[in-house]
Amino acid sequence: MAAPTTPAPPERPRADIGTKTLRTDAWWRAPAISAFVLTAFVVYATIAVFYNKDYYYAPYISPFYSPCLVAGCHLAAQGYTHARVNVPHLTVLGYWWSISPAILILIFPLGYRLTCYYYRRTYYRSYWLSPPACAVAEPHKRYTGETRFPLILQNVHRYFFYAGLVLNAILTYDAVVAFRTHTGQWGHFGVGTAVLLINATLLWLYSLSCHSCRHIVGGRLKHFSRHPIRFKMWGVVSKLNTRHMQFAWSSLIWVALTDLYVRLVASGTIHGAWV
Repeated sequence: MAAPTTPAPPERPRADIGTKTLRTDAWWRAPAISAFVLTAFVVYATIAVFYNKDYYYAPYISPFYSPCLVAGCHLAAQGYTHARVNVPHLTVLGYWWSISPAILILIFPLGYRLTCYYYRRTYYRSYWLSPPACAVAEPHKRYTGETRFPLILQNVHRYFFYAGLVLNAILTYDAVVAFRTHTGQWGHFGVGTAVLLINATLLWLYSLSCHSCRHIVGGRLKHFSRHPIRFKMWGVVSKLNTRHMQFAWSSLIWVALTDLYVRLVASGTIHGAWV
């Protein structure tokens, strides 16, 4: 005799809601602000990169152009000049490169930020509306996640993270060098010194609070008791991770402000006590 079968529960009808969302708060405000700030940064960074001058004033250098690859920075470092730099030729690759060297440098921090978990959420919501906010319907009919081209390239985030650490070390060196005068004497501390120091600090906080950093430090450990040092490091990184959003925005904005400051000093717009 066949065993009695349990009848399947009746299928629940879905609510017929025609509105985009039932939320009554200003859910659009956050994605709109994010889109505005990101767009403003992209516009400014594009102009700064292709402007290709006024990015060095010894001992200050713009983070968009560091490490310095042009001959002008090396001449300035040797004391021949401490004003603006207008030499668009690369020393490393030779004199055939006439485009801004910042294009080669910004590939790595740009790739790191574009593939960052927080920035993914930000521009997915702000530009692609996927979805624009929680409990708000998105306009897309299909969802494939990050399993297809081009979003599958987001998996290279960890490698850009490593490159970002190298650039952080270089910008930290720039901040240390900013404690010297343009003639090479130590003990200088100007506004630019503080600007570059804050810039390096925010970039380190952004990198160390990264989700990939947290996973690299302790994400694959099965027994924390066997790795006490990594467990402590994981705890510190986990605390920083709760502030990852704040570090992401503050470091992004401060990088642009740092470039703007160096540019204003190198062009002679600001001088004296502000240098």
